[in-house]
Amino acid sequence: MSENRYINLVETSLEVIRNSHVPLRSSKYSNKKYTQHQLLTLIILKEEIRMNYRDFSELLHILTPIREILRLKDIPHFTTIQKFLSRIPALTFRIILKKVIRNIHQKGEIIRITSIDSTGFTSSYASHYYSKRINKTRKSFIKASIAVDSDKLIVLGWKFSKVPVHDSQHAKSLMNQVIRITKSECFTMDKGYDSEKIHQYIREIIGAESVIPVRKWDGKIYSGKYRREMIENFNQQKYGQRNMVETVFSVIKRRYGGECQVEKILQPVKRNQNQNGSP
Repeated sequence: MSENRYINLVETSLEVIRNSHVPLRSSKYSNKKYTQHQLLTLIILKEEIRMNYRDFSELLHILTPIREILRLKDIPHFTTIQKFLSRIPALTFRIILKKVIRNIHQKGEIIRITSIDSTGFTSSYASHYYSKRINKTRKSFIKASIAVDSDKLIVLGWKFSKVPVHDSQHAKSLMNQVIRITKSECFTMDKGYDSEKIHQYIREIIGAESVIPVRKWDGKIYSGKYRREMIENFNQQKYGQRNMVETVFSVIKRRYGGECQVEKILQPVKRNQNQNGSP
């Protein structure tokens, strides 16, 4: 293994993408100059070094070891990489994530606790200067929800929305993503996910334990069977593991910042949802 972390990243990414059975070409009519494996790996590297498309394409001219690993005969134009990301289905990223998770977890291994939470990423389209000049705050942000293995801090699933939505609207999709890949003994979430329907889905459909604190409305608690159980027998020790999902969000924002280009990130996700329905 190389001592250079960028070379290690490229080698590991390329291996995972190949093993995930992502096709080399998106169709028989696609351009044969670059493979999907090459372009996907370049996107991962670009995000890691946090450069824009144009500068990244220029940098590739001097990254000879990277080009050799990817077997790039020519340097792709920055618009080639940009357009590829906008066209690739969101399902491709889920397939790759599934392969990564199965490489990390042993066959048949059950996740002890899965934690779910959400956060917001602001749009980078409206600059701070422009917002100040028009005397308005920026209201556009991505609602991002993830499911995390609380023991290994691995992201097991994700869900994005371009508009603010209630936390509970992402919960079922995230849990379904998790159980398609592996099994989890317990799901923990904060009060924003407090719902008898969510408890029922976890307990009766998935067959796992749910640990979600109960909310109070005007000092009153509107309870169901499982919500009453939360009041009477709440497992504080397991709920404490929910903090791990907040740790993952903190790491992401410290490393990559709290801003993102909404349209570029969500375009493939939105297209996939329009074609197949919400995951």
